Amino acid sequence: MAAKQAFGLDIVVENASTERDLETAFAAFAQRQVAALVVGSDPFFYSERVLLAALAAQRALPAIYYDREYVTAGGLMSYGASVTDAYRQARVFTGRFLKGDEPADLPVQQAVKVELIVNLKAAKALGTEMPLSLLLRINETIE
Repeated sequence: MAAKQAFGLDIVVENASTERDLETAFAAFAQRQVAALVVGSDPFFYSERVLLAALAAQRALPAIYYDREYVTAGGLMSYGASVTDAYRQARVFTGRFLKGDEPADLPVQQAVKVELIVNLKAAKALGTEMPLSLLLRINETIE
């Protein structure tokens, strides 16, 4: 909880593995007057991205996600690795493997390109004005 100490933030963590858990978590967010939401990478969350975006919108809770698919589902914004770039890196590794390189000899790779994607319709519904410094960094907008 270094962020709590560094920025004086009150961090609220809710775990969920069912739709009901998600609804309970959002009720807890409302009760605790959570100001914003960060949704981490999780297969269950990804499968429920439409519900997550809808619950955040219903509660007027600004949320950021790791993948652009949440934004196309109605979420406010995403910031994460470019899927296109990740596939490109996978293609390079596959080629090296097929040419005889040993998997253990291949270097560990991390995301080289990250993307900020914003849903302008969701921002407008929240009454959120994007500062110019953020607008200048947006890679893609969805309306």
